[in-house]
Amino acid sequence: MNRLAIMCLSLFLVVGSSWAYADAGTYHILQTVKLPDEGGWDYLKVDADARRLYIAHETEVLVLDADTYKVIGKVDGIQGAHGVALAPELGKGFVTSGKSGTVVVFDLKSLQKISETTAQKDADAVVYDAATKRIFTFNGDSENSTVIDAATDTVIKTLDLGGKPEFAAVDGKGHLFNNLVDKSTVLETDTKKLKIMHRWPLAPGEGPSGMAMDVEDNRLFIGCHNKLAVVMNAANGKVVQTLPIGDHIDATYFDQARGMLFNSCGDGTLSVIHQNLPDNYQVVENVKTEPGARTMAFDFKTGHVFLVTADMRPALAPTKDNPKPRRKMIPGTFRLLILGQ
Repeated sequence: MNRLAIMCLSLFLVVGSSWAYADAGTYHILQTVKLPDEGGWDYLKVDADARRLYIAHETEVLVLDADTYKVIGKVDGIQGAHGVALAPELGKGFVTSGKSGTVVVFDLKSLQKISETTAQKDADAVVYDAATKRIFTFNGDSENSTVIDAATDTVIKTLDLGGKPEFAAVDGKGHLFNNLVDKSTVLETDTKKLKIMHRWPLAPGEGPSGMAMDVEDNRLFIGCHNKLAVVMNAANGKVVQTLPIGDHIDATYFDQARGMLFNSCGDGTLSVIHQNLPDNYQVVENVKTEPGARTMAFDFKTGHVFLVTADMRPALAPTKDNPKPRRKMIPGTFRLLILGQ
């Protein structure tokens, strides 16, 4: 096939895929559900097969039915809940408890606490690597990652990352990728040898936060605080494209089946990006959500996007004892947003 034919075929695939998406309609808020609102929140996690939605919520993890959106239980005994990881084949869930620097292990059926494993200060994001049956926590202030045997709940190793980690992704083949927000860098780690293999710069992306992966085409997607989504080749660390997104990015998700990339931003926008080809993407729309709706989960069975937010009081004036006061939630306003087409 000559070069002209290849170019024409590529153009046909790009335009055709764009038309296919256009026919599917745009994303919008389908429903808003009030939630119990004592304390702040962080990561969301969907178990699409078990039809459960997990919401990290200060001293607990709220567990909702992913179809009715009713609270069906909770995981208690957490001090500053951040990330949730699931190991269905082991019947276990794992929650980072940031204030205590631990990981709470719970039973997926009963939601009862099984054990608690010491991690490091500011244990935040967490992922499960099914290839090695290991849990990896990403400890922000400690600038390291705690590796835990998911079968025995024991610490195997602490990996020095050389910077402050945000989120991570695994390819299911023994490779883990995580970003360093203060270094604007992506790390590749061998999950079997527990060795950092590569450190790749994200430029022009700066201040990475969310991360997702196209495991079929070996592409990483990193949402950055300078309002860029970076597409990186996970085989060599090459940045292949950047796209504009909203402000205050927190979460990134890739819908493998539909070829859609989502970035949820605290400015009240959800960027929706279509994958035309592994190295060709286009911004389809910037959906208006609500201010503060920055953490996200995706249900691959329904195509629904889940976001949470709340109305906040203005921050108090800085003092010597509290130089960076945080805004507090207005009681009764914590809510789940369900978006779909």
